[in-house]
Formats: sequence, structure tokens, C-alpha cells
Amino acid sequence: MRFLLSSMFYRSPFENLQRHADKVKECAQMFRRAAECHIKDECGEFDALTDEVARLESEADAIKRNIRNHLPRGILMPVDKFEFFQYLGEQDKVLDEVEEALFWLSFRPAGIPSDIVEDFMALVDAAVPPIEELSRLVKMATEYFRSGSEKKREKMKSLIRDIRQHEKEADILEREFKAKVFTLVKDALTVYHLIHLAEIVGSIADHAQNASDRMRAMIAR
Repeated sequence: MRFLLSSMFYRSPFENLQRHADKVKECAQMFRRAAECHIKDECGEFDALTDEVARLESEADAIKRNIRNHLPRGILMPVDKFEFFQYLGEQDKVLDEVEEALFWLSFRPAGIPSDIVEDFMALVDAAVPPIEELSRLVKMATEYFRSGSEKKREKMKSLIRDIRQHEKEADILEREFKAKVFTLVKDALTVYHLIHLAEIVGSIADHAQNASDRMRAMIAR
């Protein structure tokens, strides 16, 4: 009865959550393109891509505020509101960190030292899949809360495990990148810049996993 009754009320919040997740997904490949662009001297799109990410982050922020400000106090939802807002917060932090990573990249016009470029792009590539998967996760959640299907719930749990695995891979690559920086880079300022950059990129995957963990809590029984 819970699903039949609540299905009348939760569509608007979850539809907006999907719109927010779609902005996150849109930023994923744009983030990779901008990072790749920055390490290529002939690329002149970095500033434009950074501005586009900032625009998407601003639009997502407006969606987030709309969800928080227009959710009626007495609305019936199939999930706990606190967990719903926790999920939204973690999903939003993904965009914040993407934007921060690009701004941090821009502080070093010379780009990434050539002998660690591949390692840096491997870290970026590891952070992209969990960002993209959040949109699919929200879509699956919307379908699950409408139907209560155990099959859909199991598919969600499988996707959440995949996101967790992506985050673990990003963690490993972040540590390997840091180790190479300390071994190969001699300038202290460059070392600081690269280590902090790696931490920001790694936090993108961290927040994606945190979001998936919040979703796991919402579908727990």
C-alpha cells in the first residue's frame, strides 16, 4: 500500500532529482574533454569548456534550490526526506568538485608535466564513469519506487556496487599518481599543485560513491 499511496506525491521531487543528475552526467564528458584539452598546447577550448561546466553547475544549483524550497512540509514520499536530501547534497558536490578541479587546473597554464600526463588522465578517466552512472541510478530509483519491483531493486544494488568499484579504482590511481609526483617532480610548488589537484579529482569519485551509498540506504529494507 505504501507504493500505491505515495506514488501520487513523489513524482515532482524525483523528476527534479533526475534533471539534476542529468546535469551531472553532462558535466562528466565535458570534464574529461577540458582536462585533455589543458594538457595539449594546441587546444584553445579549455576556457570555453570551463565556462560551460560553470554554467551547468549553476543550473544544477538552481534545481537543487528548487527541490529544497518547494518540497511541501507534509508531502508523502516513498523515502525518508533526510536521506533524499543527503543524496541530493552528495550528487551536487560532484559538480562542485568538477568545477573546482578545472579551476585548479587553470592555475597552471603550463599544464601537466609530460612524464605524468598518462597517469593524470587515467585518474580523470576513472572519475568519469561513477559521475555518469548517477543519472542512470536516479532513473532506476524512480522506476523502483513506482513499482516496488524486487528485480529493479537488485539491479540498483548491482549498479551501486559498480559505482563503489569505480571509486576504489580511482583511489588506487590517485595514490599511484601522488607517488609518481613525489618521485619525478622536483619543484615544491608544482608538487603541491599536482597533489591537491589529484585530491580534488579523487573527491569527485568519492562524492559519487557517497551519493550511491545514500541511495542504497533509501532502498534498504
